[in-house]
Amino acid sequence: MKLNLAYLYLLSPLHTGGTSQEGNLVGIARESHTNFPYLPSSTIRGRYRANVVINIDPKDEDNVIAAHIRQVKLFGPDLEDLKNQDFVEYYELETNRKLTQLEQGSIWVGDGSILWFPVSSLSHGVIWISCPLLLQKWVRFNHSNDTINTNNIKNYRSNIPKKESVYLKDALIAGSSLQPFQNWEDFIPKGYETSIDKVLVLPNQHCETLIQMSLWRQVKVKLNEHKVVTDGSFRYEEAIPPDTLMYFPWGVTTQVNGTAQEHLDDFQQLLKDNSLLQIGGQESLGRGFVQQWMAPQKESKGKKEGKG
Repeated sequence: MKLNLAYLYLLSPLHTGGTSQEGNLVGIARESHTNFPYLPSSTIRGRYRANVVINIDPKDEDNVIAAHIRQVKLFGPDLEDLKNQDFVEYYELETNRKLTQLEQGSIWVGDGSILWFPVSSLSHGVIWISCPLLLQKWVRFNHSNDTINTNNIKNYRSNIPKKESVYLKDALIAGSSLQPFQNWEDFIPKGYETSIDKVLVLPNQHCETLIQMSLWRQVKVKLNEHKVVTDGSFRYEEAIPPDTLMYFPWGVTTQVNGTAQEHLDDFQQLLKDNSLLQIGGQESLGRGFVQQWMAPQKESKGKKEGKG
C-alpha cells in the first residue's frame, strides 16, 4: 500500500479537544502511550470532507450534486445521504455503484503527529525541540526518502554551537552536552518556508515534559451581572502553539480496485485547493489556522530508470 504524507505548519494555536477534563483544565487530545499532543485523524478527515462543498454556489445545482458525489466517493456517505433518495439515485447513476449502507470512502487519513515543537528560550528566542521517538516515527512514515542519515537521531544533537548553553523554558542545557547536528535540515520537510532555524533533539522523557510545560494556555472565566466571576467558571484551555510542525499520513483504501490513481489524484487536488485550513475547535476565536502542503512525490525506481 502506498503511503503519502502531508504537513501542517501551525499559524495560530490549535485546540484539538481532549477526551477528558481534569479539574479546571480543558485539555487537548494526547497519544495514550506517549502523552504527546496529536491531531485525531477524524478531525483532519472531517475538515477536508467539509471543504469539498464549502465554496460551491448553492444555486448551482449541478455543481452542488457533483461536489456531493465527490464527497461521498472520497469519504463515504453519512445517514443524511442515505435518506436522500434523489441523491442516492444520482450517485448510483454517476458511479455505477450501489449506495445502500454506511461504508468507507476511497481515502484513509491518519493521525497528525508532532515533528518539531517551538519552545521559548531566554538565550536563543525560540528553539524547536524534538526527540528520537518523534523523529524516528517520521522517518519510518517517510520511508520513500532513503537519503536521510538516521545516525544523527540522538539526544542533544543541535545546530546551536556547542559552547552556547541553552536556557529553555523550565530547563537548562549545558553547552558542553550539545553535539553537532550536521544534517538537521534533512529533518525539516521541504515545500514551505517555515521559521525553524534552531533545533534541539532532547531525550524522549525530557521532550514530553517540555512540550507539556510549553503548551498554549488561556484562562477563561464567566462574569455575572455584577462583573464577578461565576462560581465554577474559571478554567484553563490548552492548545498546541503556533509554529509547531506536524504531519499526517494518508492513502487510498483497499476497497478501491483498479481506480486507485483516480482517487489519489482527486484527493491530491483537494489538498492543493485547501493549502490554508482551519482545524479543530474555537474557530470563532481564530484558532486552528494551519498551512498545509504535500510531501514531494518520489519517482519509482523503474520510472526513474525509464522503464515505465
